[in-house]
Amino acid sequence: MERINISLRIFLFTVCLLFFNAGTASSQQILPDLKATINQSRANDAFWSIAVKDSTGQLLEGYHHDKLVRPASNLKLLTSAAILDQLGSDFQYNTYIYGVGSQEGETWKGDLIIRGSGDPSISGRFYEEYRFHVFEEFVNQLDSLGIRRVEGNLIGNDSYFDQQPYPKGWSWEDLSFYYGVEISALSFNNNAVDLEVFADGEVGSAPRIQWFPFDTDYVEFLNDQTISPGSTEYDEFYRRMPGTNTIMLGSRLPKGYFEEESLSVLNASHFFMDTFRKYLEKSGIDIAGQIIVDNQLRDWDSERFQVLAEHRSKPLAVLLNEVNTESSNFYTEMMLKTAAAEKYGTQGSTELGISLVREFAHSMGMDTTDVEMSDGSGMASSTLLTPNDLTEFLVRMQAHPEFHSYQKSLAIAGFNGTLKHRFRGTPLEDNVSGKTGYVSGVRSLSGYMTSSSGQKVIFSIYTNNYTNKTSYIDRLHQQLLMQIYQAY
Repeated sequence: MERINISLRIFLFTVCLLFFNAGTASSQQILPDLKATINQSRANDAFWSIAVKDSTGQLLEGYHHDKLVRPASNLKLLTSAAILDQLGSDFQYNTYIYGVGSQEGETWKGDLIIRGSGDPSISGRFYEEYRFHVFEEFVNQLDSLGIRRVEGNLIGNDSYFDQQPYPKGWSWEDLSFYYGVEISALSFNNNAVDLEVFADGEVGSAPRIQWFPFDTDYVEFLNDQTISPGSTEYDEFYRRMPGTNTIMLGSRLPKGYFEEESLSVLNASHFFMDTFRKYLEKSGIDIAGQIIVDNQLRDWDSERFQVLAEHRSKPLAVLLNEVNTESSNFYTEMMLKTAAAEKYGTQGSTELGISLVREFAHSMGMDTTDVEMSDGSGMASSTLLTPNDLTEFLVRMQAHPEFHSYQKSLAIAGFNGTLKHRFRGTPLEDNVSGKTGYVSGVRSLSGYMTSSSGQKVIFSIYTNNYTNKTSYIDRLHQQLLMQIYQAY
């Protein structure tokens, strides 16, 4: 009996060893050319991970594909799919102005309340770059009612979202810029002021500046910039002082240089209301009362709230391009909170949004124990997933009812978004639809491609912990993707 048990143990050990060896081999299932490209590069000391599958999910290439990596903005592929699944491609934001009171002649006796809907597109992005388009719609509707004066307050209600302006894990160094703005149910111009700098003065003097909207006094610029000789390089420095709307400008600009930069504001809801009041008054509608922002939950169906004006956004299928084609952190986080609010019937929050994403990913067969999320956009340094899981997710998305809108939201190589200037003049141009990702030391690229034989290939390429220039990593990604294109 003991001899039989020993034989059985040997047999089981041998079987386990075979399975282990098979698993180890599969984790390095990679073409020699791909491995040579990595090993012979100047970035061979970085951590590389590649997963390539066919349209059925069969693994074609796997190199560290089952290891956890930082995906940067490739996380948006997961987040945007969950948002699209929850809201649907036809979803539209509705922002209302309510009147509380009554109209007497050209005067509204009472308050006006703008109910924030979480619409990220109250800007010029979808309105021929006219950033006051939505405000003009509101003014025209108030004007059509004959309202030229408001004797009450102008109130902004941002209760649709919670009061946490940033996801956990965002670096304070990013919070001065357009990619690290506040997330608020009342948002205008991507919650940023647009600065223009003209180095058209004398060397040694401060350059001339102006900003949108209205050179607003909502922010204060401390212009400590210097015009340097024309032969020098541009040296950028912008920093919003923590907890204030005071923005330090310390750049050195070559004579004749022109610079544009979108810089974040503190308290986005107040910025929305302050700008809207200025716009109303410039349009001939006087506001006698104060600006008030609250997050009070209200019964908007009550008869005391009269709808005086409204704006409906473009459909989600259009707005989603800002997430994947343009890689906007702002749109991603705004839409993630929206999806959470709609799903759970409460104030939208990043935490609830992450729960929604994880639930959807699990329903798609993804092992969410291997996914670490602190935000929806991938800017948080704690974000982790495996390329194998993400590539398999992209495979399974092909069967999703909203796949057409999903794939259409991706950037197209050589044509638009973050891939506009990449892969031009190669068979990859107009052939790759995908998503790029970048944070310091991380470069990623995932998406769909038709190979030289005509079959669809789904891929993820990740480089973590590199010290080379990102342009050099991009060239290596192109070389790897070309080798995959030619091999299949």
